[in-house]
Amino acid sequence: MRRAIERFGEEARRAFSKIGVLMASPHRAGKPLHPTNLHVNKKLFPNDTIQSRLPDPKWLERWLDEQIAFDGEWERKVSRMILKNLSLLFGQPMETVQQLNRFRKSLAPA
Repeated sequence: MRRAIERFGEEARRAFSKIGVLMASPHRAGKPLHPTNLHVNKKLFPNDTIQSRLPDPKWLERWLDEQIAFDGEWERKVSRMILKNLSLLFGQPMETVQQLNRFRKSLAPA
């Protein structure tokens, strides 16, 4: 991520901050939004996610829910680590998704 920021600057910061907001905000959509389950192509919808192309698309959700018991406490831990790592990457203290989202909006092109 540091190399991408060195190479692409603000464009990379915007992309990483947007993905960070999505991944650290599981309650916005009822589940964490991860790049593997984000829709990216209208023409291929709903089969345009990485997850939808797995031999068994429900496997990832079952694995998270049943095999590793990825519950609310784990979601909070993951969100805290995402915020901590992005804080270090951006050199900005961010303890909440709202702070990260404000940072993301501050990077919007003029």
